[in-house]
Amino acid sequence: MSAQPNYLYTPQEYLAFERSAPEKHEYFQGELFTMAGASFRHTVINSNIISGLRKQLRERGCTIHANDLRVKTESSLYSYPDIVIVCGKPEFLDNTFDTLLNPVVIMEILSDSTKEYDRTRKFDHYRTIPSLREYVLLEQDMVRVERYSRIENPHVPPDRTLWAFQAMTTIEESLTLQSMDCTVPLTELYEDIEFEERVAEQIEKQIF
Repeated sequence: MSAQPNYLYTPQEYLAFERSAPEKHEYFQGELFTMAGASFRHTVINSNIISGLRKQLRERGCTIHANDLRVKTESSLYSYPDIVIVCGKPEFLDNTFDTLLNPVVIMEILSDSTKEYDRTRKFDHYRTIPSLREYVLLEQDMVRVERYSRIENPHVPPDRTLWAFQAMTTIEESLTLQSMDCTVPLTELYEDIEFEERVAEQIEKQIF
């Protein structure tokens, strides 16, 4: 993504602009950041997540949304996560119903240009959302899924809570969303994705 220079928008100006803009922008502290297009692998993995989880989530009173649902954090970042899961009644910023306040799970599919941001500063923003229970990161160039799950402590502010970490790095493993008791095999998440070249590179580096 890229910043729009010179002018600092208020949140109200950003929303008015964004709701009529032909492309999506994230927003933080007055700046707009144009969202880059997704790769083929990114779109395949995104579709696989939805197909692998939708039925289970529906049975638990949850819904899954991809790409276009804007989320606002308590730190006032406005973003478009790759995947958002909501359980129960969704809460929105206003009557336009396009800016979600209470996601339970957020997932991001990593790219070389965004993975550091997604793992650090963006997660810092997401952690301020009181309803968020799990944050999932998926590599698109190798088999690797990372899950961060909130350790509940009602006496600690959302942005100060501890998070448990789990990494799944083999195709035989599964991703389990503990907050809603849903499980999907990594074989489904990475269906139709070929990794032979990248796996060969990793093996070569380990040997030498």
